[in-house]
Amino acid sequence: MTETNDPTAVPPPYSTPAPPAGGVPAPAMAGGPLAPMAGPADGPIGKVRSTGTCVLLTIVTLGFYTWYWYYKTHDEMKQHTGNGIGGPIALLIAILVGIVMPFLTSNEVGGLYERKGREKPVTAMTGLWYLLLGWLFFIGAIVWFVKTNGALNEYWKSQGAEG
Repeated sequence: MTETNDPTAVPPPYSTPAPPAGGVPAPAMAGGPLAPMAGPADGPIGKVRSTGTCVLLTIVTLGFYTWYWYYKTHDEMKQHTGNGIGGPIALLIAILVGIVMPFLTSNEVGGLYERKGREKPVTAMTGLWYLLLGWLFFIGAIVWFVKTNGALNEYWKSQGAEG
């Protein structure tokens, strides 16, 4: 049998394109709902943390809770995806050069959405709330935290976390 230019002909199995890096093929339909991405990079799901409780703990501990929050959230994101700076490095950066953490954290939270094919609700630029308005009665810091922690909580919920 010879090859033809018949568009209905089924190509032989050896010509099937390989899936992209990571072993997960692209979704068949654009615009449809995305199922949670499976694969070796999906580790444990992180904990949903109440924004109000986190703010209260930050006030009660005179800001030390923020170090714990950075450590835990970055550690959970690293365990879940295999990417990111992780908890110990996040804690070290928070202690030594804390001003960069709002940018790093928002960027990593946005990256969780991006790797699932969704639009980023927060980016590194979200950290500007903290930088530019953080001095004004902490309004910028609160806006940044509400946006970033809210996006992180929504991501964990979309992955099956209770909260």
